[in-house]
Amino acid sequence: MENKQYPSTLLEKAVLELSKLPGIGQKTAFRLVMHMLRKGKEPLLNLADSLSNLAQNVKYCKRCFSISDNDICDICANMQRDSSLLCVVEDVNDLMAIEKTHQFNGLYHVLGGLISPMDGITPSQLNIDALQARLENEPIKEIIFALSATVEGDTTAFFIFKKFQHYPILFSTIAKGIAIGNELEYTDEITLARSIIHRLVFDGKSK
Repeated sequence: MENKQYPSTLLEKAVLELSKLPGIGQKTAFRLVMHMLRKGKEPLLNLADSLSNLAQNVKYCKRCFSISDNDICDICANMQRDSSLLCVVEDVNDLMAIEKTHQFNGLYHVLGGLISPMDGITPSQLNIDALQARLENEPIKEIIFALSATVEGDTTAFFIFKKFQHYPILFSTIAKGIAIGNELEYTDEITLARSIIHRLVFDGKSK
């Protein structure tokens, strides 16, 4: 007789799907599924409906590539934001982390990743061409690199700087109050806020 790990195939499939999420193993996934089951059908149905709706209707801002309900996100559509400042981030998590500090009133550009030859991620796979289009069509005076203090973050910033250094704009980077190797989204709000306020000029040599 087959020795099944779970008493239900339905339960097993749900656990296996949840365990594919980053940071969640099968034990944690099992606990989460059991927790929702104990709450009854409604929480599970609400979750399933929310995820289905997200998968079918989620949009990416055509200007900055952040996740949005509309073609243009609320930040880009906000006329009170300073359109001369453009903060370049790896992903939406980093954008949200910076927004929580309430210390930045410019716009964003989400790259969708970092250059990483080891992982097969090349510049052409990121939203760098779209960044060039913005430099040519928007009144941008400063690009702020808010990228993780990693080799990949430094490589990406250097590539963008070299590609666009002929444009009449200032390049800067957030101050290194962030420990080397740290992901931006996990930096505490006070440190991140100070790093934005006391940003440094980026000349391709900054470390």
